[in-house]
Amino acid sequence: MNHSKLSTSFYQQNDVVQIAKDLLGKKLCTNINNEFTSGIIVETEAYRAPEDPASHAFNNRFTPRTKAFYELGGISYVYLIYGVYKLFNVITNVEGIPHAVLIRAIEPVDGIDIMLKRRNLKHVKRNLTGGPGLSSMALGIELEHNYESLQEDLIWIEDALKVDDSEIIASARVGLGKSVPEPYYSMPWRFRIKDNPFTSPAK
Repeated sequence: MNHSKLSTSFYQQNDVVQIAKDLLGKKLCTNINNEFTSGIIVETEAYRAPEDPASHAFNNRFTPRTKAFYELGGISYVYLIYGVYKLFNVITNVEGIPHAVLIRAIEPVDGIDIMLKRRNLKHVKRNLTGGPGLSSMALGIELEHNYESLQEDLIWIEDALKVDDSEIIASARVGLGKSVPEPYYSMPWRFRIKDNPFTSPAK
């Protein structure tokens, strides 16, 4: 397949917060079980370990689960939440620096019929892809897709429109829990495209 995939150098930049903003408007694609689906990324969150207590790699925590954080940027990190939802993240920066961007919502583009079937829905509305677990489900992303290179033809992100800063809403991240202390609890590291109907609900 010949796609305009984002280069490895994009993921290996050192500012994960800027990468989270720059991913807005890009096209997240999957070709899982020979079914092609895609959507425009409309919401992201940045996680900047080791100092960020909201990150799974806080204080350089290294476990079988967090191992992906320490690889070169440009691979996937998929984890399970509430025993149901698989959340898709992009690992960034260079080897040994555990940064990641959570993809929180996409606007469906290709393979919408496949997405509807995966989500057991009849019509396109916000709850098709308007949340990180919903997006993964619609795109066919499972736990087995942890640690995948984003340069291959299974899961990748294509370059697309650059979203102007005036169209981006920055706010605090979602669902961190009160155990995350300030200033990190309120860091404006969640980014949404203004007025997009697929972004997850405001806090």
